[in-house]
Amino acid sequence: MRLSFLYIVVFTVLVNGAYADQKEATHAFAMHGKPKYGEGFKHFEYVNPLAPKGGKLINEAMGTFDSFNPFILKGVKGAGLGLIYDSLMVGSSDEAFTNYGLIAESIIVPEDRSWVSFNLNPDAKWHDGKPISVDDVIWTFNTLISEGHPSFKIYYRDVELVEETGKRQVTFRFPKSTNRELPLILGQMTILPKHYWEGKNFKKTTLKPPLGSGAYRIKNFEAGRSISYERVKNYWAADLPVNKGQSNFDEISYEYYRDRDVATEAFKSGAFDLRAENQSKRWATAYDFPALKEGKVKKILIPHERPTGMQGFVFNTRKNFFSDPKVRLAINYAWDFEWTNKTLMYNAYKRTNSYFSNSELSSSGRLPEGEELKILKKFKGQVPKQVFDQVYKAPQTDGSGNNRKNLRLALKLLREAGWTVKDGKLINSKGIPLKFELLIAYPSIERLALPLKQSLKRLGIEMSIRTVDVAQYQQRVDTFDFDMIVSSFGQSLSPGNEQRDFWHSTNANRTGSRNLIGIKDPVIDKLVELVIEAPDRESLISRTRALDRVLLWNHYVIPHFHLQASRLVFWNVFGRPQNVAKYSSGFPNTWWLDAAREKEVRAWKDKRAN
Repeated sequence: MRLSFLYIVVFTVLVNGAYADQKEATHAFAMHGKPKYGEGFKHFEYVNPLAPKGGKLINEAMGTFDSFNPFILKGVKGAGLGLIYDSLMVGSSDEAFTNYGLIAESIIVPEDRSWVSFNLNPDAKWHDGKPISVDDVIWTFNTLISEGHPSFKIYYRDVELVEETGKRQVTFRFPKSTNRELPLILGQMTILPKHYWEGKNFKKTTLKPPLGSGAYRIKNFEAGRSISYERVKNYWAADLPVNKGQSNFDEISYEYYRDRDVATEAFKSGAFDLRAENQSKRWATAYDFPALKEGKVKKILIPHERPTGMQGFVFNTRKNFFSDPKVRLAINYAWDFEWTNKTLMYNAYKRTNSYFSNSELSSSGRLPEGEELKILKKFKGQVPKQVFDQVYKAPQTDGSGNNRKNLRLALKLLREAGWTVKDGKLINSKGIPLKFELLIAYPSIERLALPLKQSLKRLGIEMSIRTVDVAQYQQRVDTFDFDMIVSSFGQSLSPGNEQRDFWHSTNANRTGSRNLIGIKDPVIDKLVELVIEAPDRESLISRTRALDRVLLWNHYVIPHFHLQASRLVFWNVFGRPQNVAKYSSGFPNTWWLDAAREKEVRAWKDKRAN
């Protein structure tokens, strides 16, 4: 009987996950190595824990919105919705990839990372006062997979089971997965209230403010024009170490503008408080006005060490005329970055030569060696030969505006690909001309595209530029109804699951995926999986560089440029921590309203108005 009883106990432990021993629980978990902040830490180093609370922050937003449900494919999501929700855990801004407890006060991960358990904080509650439960976590996971944006199903596809393994413990099991970052990915999951969503259609857009658990709730809004959030005064997690010195404004609002230049003038008139400037011309010329000269507006560069990813003109390889890498490379030669940077962008930028630019993950500037070379050799004959003997560098010019040499190279490539020029038009063997459309949502992109259009015209290629509203643009991008767009592929210091969404063949035709290019390459599929399965940091670097190199030499984009700093211009009403995190500017989470400065700026504005 004792043996039978022991068997039952052991069986129950294995099946129900009780082997997730509470003694093994930790306050944080790092992808590689140990967390920077030990158990019992008081706050992150890049915050001011004594930052005053209060005041209102007004932000700008572009375009429009028609939904407060950011978890589905439909609709244009409102700005700032992340403010109303909490996740199981939260990352720090001065580590590559480490999660610290939020809704989950602790985490348990075995050596082989085949499961993860989260112990929920007993104080965690929704804005209506109800506790956040294990049932909420399980419902959230299942709902996101079955009814949410298609990317969730891909992102969490390795999870075989999620179950309650204690009164306040939830366990996710993925015994067949080799994805070592999955415990951290699950920790980042936003948790939703089951009791609020029951009886509602989760798949539909909504403009009814949803229930959340975060530091803010929606205060009021005007559909398509503005949203205001108010700080929750009895926010359950306000005093947790991960939140100390953050969420300092009583109110945060977003005012929508259709045009960035119109918004610039609105900023100068005091309509909103701060902007992250993304255009070099405006940065150089648009803010030469009295408020800046008199110190009432500040313009600063905050250097950072985060990967800048890849932005560029993106080819849709689902289109026959862009399926040939030689054609894509030829069009690469037609864009004169050096002239564009000098003439239109005040030499502000560096050319991007990596999908993981500004990080150690980049293959730029070196030939493959060590583990990376071993990996690539396995695919010899299946990848462009240049990956072995050439360092990738996007086509260059002397910046004079005379791009004839590159255009000759482009024409040579096009002829090799079966295209010829007849009566000033580039045609294929069937007599079909090469013409395509660049789809954009903002007119400001035209200034980058017009020089490309002019160069292509000299090659006999007709490129049209079409600007549509944000909603139509999003719908067309989600369904891959475009020839070329300008887009970006943001990267982190710990690439993983998201690489499937960017490059994997299983997502090439999945509506709403980030595989905008339409890549279907078995080698890239395998490289993506190798990145996800990397056992340590050194291996992750080598595998990511191999993936980067193969992507680059397939010429899927015309690389743009990047800046290794955040450009911020703002009315001088803020206080900021002395320490700035390596991977974030800190705005708005760690900034606060300085009452004395605000009074001074307000008096200056009143004086100018009179």
